[in-house]
Amino acid sequence: MKDRAGRFELADGGTLFLDEVGEIPLDLQSKLLRVLQEGQYERVGEEKTRHANVRIIAATNRDLKAEIDAGRFREDLYYRLNVFPVEIAPLRQRREDIPMLAAHFVELASKKFHRPRPPLTQANVMQLQGYDWPGNIRELQNVIERAVITLRGGRLQFDLPAGRPARKEAAAGVAPAPAYRDADVLSEPEMRQRQRENIIAVLRQSGGRIYGPHGAAAILGLKPTTLSSRIKKLGISRRRSE
Repeated sequence: MKDRAGRFELADGGTLFLDEVGEIPLDLQSKLLRVLQEGQYERVGEEKTRHANVRIIAATNRDLKAEIDAGRFREDLYYRLNVFPVEIAPLRQRREDIPMLAAHFVELASKKFHRPRPPLTQANVMQLQGYDWPGNIRELQNVIERAVITLRGGRLQFDLPAGRPARKEAAAGVAPAPAYRDADVLSEPEMRQRQRENIIAVLRQSGGRIYGPHGAAAILGLKPTTLSSRIKKLGISRRRSE
């Protein structure tokens, strides 16, 4: 047997992150509890007791109290882990975070799959904010990675499951953003108004700049001259958009 150090041994004197701690089988929960309480463990296949002084950060998307009631999670382990709990609201209750998260995941996916970084338009954001996200941030990341992989014409197209529109979060005081659907049929004046609102929003985001890597044209994936022409055609004042 190779002399390989385990995670607790490697993290001795530091911090160990346990993701999805609610998935740990009951027979292993007792071993984890022993390490947390006594700082002792044995390697697999060894009788020698080893010691570790480790700070634990644990995460789960399960309701551990319900898991305790169902007999799937040890109550003593729960209280040992629950020293300083931090509860994060589901993504549907913090839609204002979606633009920032989406931009971050687009950048990561572009680097990961060696694809050109596409612009994240206002229409993209509206579509993402109009979805309920039962899978939370991981689902958002998966949707964006799929869109980057299947990128066509330099534009992001999100394949979101049907039948999961944004629902109201009255208790949390959060009103869902209006849903944007690719299948919406718009009249010519409505299309013109939506395009106008989109350009104004991007100009505000860029501080009124059209040119440059962070300018409105780059964000929209347009040539600066094309965007300047549309701004003039739609009667948009760059001063009003700042």
